[in-house]
Amino acid sequence: MASLIHCPHCGVRPKEEFTVRGDASVVRPDPEASDEAWHEYVHIRANPRGRTREHWQHVFGCRRFLVVERDTVTHEVYGVSDGSDVARGGGR
Repeated sequence: MASLIHCPHCGVRPKEEFTVRGDASVVRPDPEASDEAWHEYVHIRANPRGRTREHWQHVFGCRRFLVVERDTVTHEVYGVSDGSDVARGGGR
């Protein structure tokens, strides 16, 4: 069974239309933060097992950035939000 992603703009689409752009839980440090804080932000990533939030881009559709909440073990998708809504605090 193919994995499907519900794009908020295009509807249900196969996952092959999307590209994963990285962890959505990382918070950008303040511009005046320490070098160590910037090092951790730019270079250090966890490789969590289970439920995660990631940035995805619908590259073969609307080209919008989305926040996809999914399980890295089962690949079950729990929710998809528009990235701009999440950035403004309106998404999950």
